[in-house]
Amino acid sequence: MSANPGEARVVRAVHGRSEKPADPAYQAGLAEELRQSYGRAGLIELYGRFATGDGVVDTMMRKAIWQAITRRCGAGLQVAGGAGFKHPETFEIGHGVFIGAQAYIQGRYDGTCVIGDNVWIGPMAYFDARHLVIEDSVGWGPGAKVLGSTHTALPIDVPIIRTDLEIKPVRICAEADIGTNATILPGVTIGKGAIVGAGAVVVSDVEPFSVAAGVPAKFIRWRSENDPMTNMSREGRS
Repeated sequence: MSANPGEARVVRAVHGRSEKPADPAYQAGLAEELRQSYGRAGLIELYGRFATGDGVVDTMMRKAIWQAITRRCGAGLQVAGGAGFKHPETFEIGHGVFIGAQAYIQGRYDGTCVIGDNVWIGPMAYFDARHLVIEDSVGWGPGAKVLGSTHTALPIDVPIIRTDLEIKPVRICAEADIGTNATILPGVTIGKGAIVGAGAVVVSDVEPFSVAAGVPAKFIRWRSENDPMTNMSREGRS
């Protein structure tokens, strides 16, 4: 009997249930050979050849180049077509990370970008990763953004775009879930296991295991054992 098209369905998670990732035996050697042969500038140029394709070679080469050019990169990385970066030499990426199509991570030459194990980043996500930490098992919705800096707008007789930048650290704690098209502003910490609703604009810290939504984002409720969001999220991580 087919399911009622008007009813919600609960299905098993894929990324959240993946076993401990392992790379093919040749992967580390390929990444090291690319690092030695091309250097950082050459790797960035080489990446352009494989950035958008969905074939086996394109997918393999994207992964190898990310592993070769970042400060640290674990096993099981998946990089979808069109994903891009700036200053990847400042990135530290854990095991089992997925980076969706057309996602973009913009580092800074003197910055820090840490992405923990088993993080899932949706398509068209954007990270102003000047001082960013994303802990383990975070889900990042499509189109969601982090802003890590703002112009001081001082003095007022100078165009804002010419004023100094103030960089503030952003931390997304373990097991948090960030909804589609949400925006996290500079200096914000999202607590462990918190849920940020779709389209929210988060201007202040979100408490662990709470739900926040809206513009600006406000506390909605605490997650509970009977909360469908909690149960579905737990099911995906078990």
